Amino acid sequence: MAGRAVQLVEWTRTHRFCGRCGTPTDEAPGERARRCPSCGLQAFPRLAPAIITLVERADGRALLARNARFPTAMYSCVAGFVEPGETLEEAVRREVFEEVGVRVGDMRYRRSQPWPFPHSLMLGFHADYESGDIACDGIEIADADWFAPDDLPDIPGPISIARWLIDDWLSRSA
Repeated sequence: MAGRAVQLVEWTRTHRFCGRCGTPTDEAPGERARRCPSCGLQAFPRLAPAIITLVERADGRALLARNARFPTAMYSCVAGFVEPGETLEEAVRREVFEEVGVRVGDMRYRRSQPWPFPHSLMLGFHADYESGDIACDGIEIADADWFAPDDLPDIPGPISIARWLIDDWLSRSA
């Protein structure tokens, strides 16, 4: 609920003026929107879709990566924003390959989570490893490796979809 509030407050703050003509906007009655009284343009809150993926190998190991911006040595799932004109599946394949050099095959949508940083909807997937050796991009990803269920590094806390994906994998690995 707090994340939703943060997103809506930020959206309201950044949409005080019409993006078309610059006129101050008003609340649109009966809608979660801002309306320009001059040109009629309506602006609705936007979400930036992002994927997050746990890649599984046939030997039961999962690929976890450490983001270069993480303040600690925490490892998580590979994630990234969906680009314009891209399907979710294409985004999974592209992000995993760009960030860690691995190709994935079959994938399954697992669940979603609103994420207010900045205004995202995280769409969680499990994907099967297809080919390639880990080659971190060195920009977003500082390190990555294949981990066994009984030998995990520090992982995200329980409120994140990353942790849910990892816990789901662990429950199926037992």
